[in-house]
Amino acid sequence: MMLSSPHSFISKIRAFSGVRRASNVHDQRRPRVLALSSGGGHWVQLLRMRSAFADCDLIFATVDPSSRGQVAGHEFRTYPDANKSTKTALFKTAWAIGKLVWETRPDMILSTGAAGGFFAVLFGRFVGARGVFIDSMANAETLSVSAKLVLKAGGTVYTQWPELAEHTGAEYHGAVI
Repeated sequence: MMLSSPHSFISKIRAFSGVRRASNVHDQRRPRVLALSSGGGHWVQLLRMRSAFADCDLIFATVDPSSRGQVAGHEFRTYPDANKSTKTALFKTAWAIGKLVWETRPDMILSTGAAGGFFAVLFGRFVGARGVFIDSMANAETLSVSAKLVLKAGGTVYTQWPELAEHTGAEYHGAVI
């Protein structure tokens, strides 16, 4: 399942988030977008969307320090990895993400998962950032735990499967991959 136009999908996300291009000379500030995900497929999906935010100040964050080279020219941060099986590590992740959001004060948070994305969307609300969580393509039958938590926290979740949007509260506008 490919998007016929990845930029139309991203334009929907941008419209929701309030992240728009500067419209005149008086509006010089570029929107600040914190784009984060865990490693592997989540990171790959996040990178596939970066060109749509070329006119923004992008800050990338992930769990793998070796990913820095993939986003050369952009601010890059790391945070500790955690999941529902490593509950103690979740506290470290939450702390690191909270600190990251506070320091960077993004206008928008864009995440493709997993636990770090939930924390970023949650904490982003405290600094006025709009949060968008794009659930993984792998979640074809049910939303991920993180996506469900983002919905409960009042964030926006996009699923890449139209069938899931029908009964979960997530939105569907196409797929990243």
